[in-house]
Amino acid sequence: MIRAAVQDDPRQSRIAARVLRDAETVAVTLPALCEFVWVLSRGYKRAAAEIGSAIRHLIDSAPIAMDRPAVEAGLAVLLAGGDFADGVIAFEGRQLGGEVFVTFDARAARLIGAGGSEARLMSGT
Repeated sequence: MIRAAVQDDPRQSRIAARVLRDAETVAVTLPALCEFVWVLSRGYKRAAAEIGSAIRHLIDSAPIAMDRPAVEAGLAVLLAGGDFADGVIAFEGRQLGGEVFVTFDARAARLIGAGGSEARLMSGT
């Protein structure tokens, strides 16, 4: 997915794009998307809006099998200034019956709480 998104190696990018285009179904796991976001943001220094667009393009352009509600939750947090993975983790926690997102990350707690879920910031002591 990274090669198809960043187009930084002409040969590998062509191959990756072809595989995505020609596949009957592309199964994209949440850990793979979290890694995709991390690599684009940290390795390629891409902005959140650009990463969000890349994920939307992936969703819209290939026969993708993924947990779309979890991806949407991750995108909402990413585009609000947080980490995609935090949104996915909070969503999956709620799906499993968790009532409160607990974290040491103040920004994550604020963004998850702003999204309508209960979030608790743990203290470092």
